[in-house]
Amino acid sequence: MTKVPLSNDWRSFLCEHSYMMNAVKEGWTARLKLRNEDSGEALVRILLVDDFEPIRTLVSSILAERPGYQIVGEASDGLEAVQRARECQPDLVVLDMALPELDGIEAARRIRLCSPDSRILFLTANNDPELARCVLNEAAEGYVLKIDLVAELTEAAEAVLSGNRYVSRRLRDQV
Repeated sequence: MTKVPLSNDWRSFLCEHSYMMNAVKEGWTARLKLRNEDSGEALVRILLVDDFEPIRTLVSSILAERPGYQIVGEASDGLEAVQRARECQPDLVVLDMALPELDGIEAARRIRLCSPDSRILFLTANNDPELARCVLNEAAEGYVLKIDLVAELTEAAEAVLSGNRYVSRRLRDQV
């Protein structure tokens, strides 16, 4: 098993993994002005949920670059996600759909019950537009394809936290 580097050098880590190369090629999104920790504004509390630890590390590295974002917890399955959401009461839950123990959709439904103010952003490899439509209508505010993770994650997080819906550009015309 490949060990993910602990530094913020996630770009070199991605280059070693061919299945993530498209994300690297897509590039990094433009810097958005967000809440600044030094300005006295509250931090955005984020819970990361994915059963693949390198993805959690990558997402954490990307979001940690954003001023005002704080990763308050991580989970590797759906049941743990619900438990962590209950404990942390995050502002944003970045949630994989294909999880052990409890799938991401059911986890999102349960998170809505125990942490109703949390916004949910699905991060998934599933590019089915019908599923994306269904999920956005009942369980989440955002839907990002993992192939677009590097290019779209911060933009998606900002949109969802601002009360808007976000759909990966590869699916926008179909959803």
